[in-house]
Amino acid sequence: MKSIKVLLSAAFAVVSMTAVAQDFSDPQYANWGETPDERRENIVNSQFLKESIDNQQYDLASGYFKTLVAKCPTASQNIYVNGIKLYQKRIAKSKTLAEKKANVDSLMWAYDLRNQYFGSHAKYGSAYILERKARELLTYNQSDRAGIRKVFTEAIEAAVAKNGVAGSELVAIYFKNLCDDYVNEEVEADLILAEYERLSPMFTDATEEDKKNKEQFETAFGLSGAANCDNLERLFSKKLSENPDDVAVLSQAVALMSRANCESDFFFQTTEKFYQVQPSAETALFLAQAFQNKKEFDKAKLYLHEAIKVEENPAEKVKLYVRIAVVELAAQNFVESAAAAKEAIAIEPENGYAYFILAQTYALGNNGCSGLAKDATFWAAYDMMSKAVSLLDEQPDVKADAQKFMATYRNFFPTAEECFFNELKEGSAYTVGCGTARGEKTIVRFRPQ
Repeated sequence: MKSIKVLLSAAFAVVSMTAVAQDFSDPQYANWGETPDERRENIVNSQFLKESIDNQQYDLASGYFKTLVAKCPTASQNIYVNGIKLYQKRIAKSKTLAEKKANVDSLMWAYDLRNQYFGSHAKYGSAYILERKARELLTYNQSDRAGIRKVFTEAIEAAVAKNGVAGSELVAIYFKNLCDDYVNEEVEADLILAEYERLSPMFTDATEEDKKNKEQFETAFGLSGAANCDNLERLFSKKLSENPDDVAVLSQAVALMSRANCESDFFFQTTEKFYQVQPSAETALFLAQAFQNKKEFDKAKLYLHEAIKVEENPAEKVKLYVRIAVVELAAQNFVESAAAAKEAIAIEPENGYAYFILAQTYALGNNGCSGLAKDATFWAAYDMMSKAVSLLDEQPDVKADAQKFMATYRNFFPTAEECFFNELKEGSAYTVGCGTARGEKTIVRFRPQ
């Protein structure tokens, strides 16, 4: 220990001699004090501060730091860089919980001073300082939940003020801790929901690294249990009762409640209201699916047709027509289903789903037929399903179903005797005369024996 003190004294002597040789009347030293002697003393103390920390003389270093803060707080950001380093090392050397807590408080104080005097620095200003302060508090004092929430909030706000957006990792760490606080009943669900909506846009146009943080952000939200349907309905019913046409609130409500798979009347009413004030193909399609699931086919069709009105992308229109065809088929409106399927085929002749549905409308929409005329509708159904099979290579499950339907349809073909009695030769042309397939051209085939 004695040898260390000797070396330290020697180093301080060298520092002092170096300082003596400098001219502190130069304006560049103005921040260090009012007179040349004050400036010299403070600069020497700043150098002593660094040397004391390097030599683990932390009590001595603490004295220098406090003196510098009192006499020349705006002289150099390095004063606070070294002050922060000092208290980090004191935390690591703490022997009791009380001692550690006191050193953590001092560390936070050093960060606050740095932010107070150098928060406007172009590169190492408030956004930089407060993010590090937040991470340090989380590392050294995880039990201070309110303090952690406060410093992370301040860090995010500073980053947004500087860059327009906060770093994805910072946001993810904060939100994970916030969700943990909700699970431990430290905060209410309303705060989780509000922060989720406020922070979600931070992940727009995310890089690959950002996507990992976004996954952590979304996972924390999902596991917290805060975004359940009861909480969401309670929150948004109050907000919308005050301003029922607020587009931002309606959009937020629909996004969160759809994510939670809500199925209440309030949710559907809110989504329909949102569509009224801000119609879009996406919302119409969502409503259509929701009402289809509830077997309210008339409403499902209404919103699908609404979506088609505003959709300009041909590929998206095809999807909408296919959806309409499915809904009409489920409602046993075979003529309307076939019409929608044909609209899809007119835009995209290679759409296997459209042929798949059209085949079913031909096979099921023959209740008004009888005898050979009814059996002949299965020729047309077979043709359409065969076309579907040829176009569904990328959907193997649907293709397998289509092949099963083809086998079923063959079993309903007219027999050879029926065809002979009606003067029809195998392979000859035939036009379907009834049912949904009326007017469809096909060929004569016999039922397998």
